[in-house]
Amino acid sequence: MKKTKTTTVEKTEQVVTITKQIGRPVNPSSVRQTKIQERLAKKEAGLLKRGRPVIEGSKRQEVLAKRAEKVSNGIALAKGRPVNPNSKRQIELAKKANKVVSE
Repeated sequence: MKKTKTTTVEKTEQVVTITKQIGRPVNPSSVRQTKIQERLAKKEAGLLKRGRPVIEGSKRQEVLAKRAEKVSNGIALAKGRPVNPNSKRQIELAKKANKVVSE
């Protein structure tokens, strides 16, 4: 997608529009341009593969399938590490929360 510069020149009873490409000229037979054209053709055909391939039957895919099943059944999913309510930090936070509420 090249940028273009459009200049309109008005002569007597004629309007002439000159369009000039800005930037470095493109060599359509260069290796880079052929790769770009091949990539565009694959993208349009739906054959462009991007990212890491998925391995069917892997442990990760099983976990994702179980997670999707739980979501479809309406089970709420907890994110992150479970909180230990008896930890030192949680006890301190509870005291601070009670202090703020009582004020």
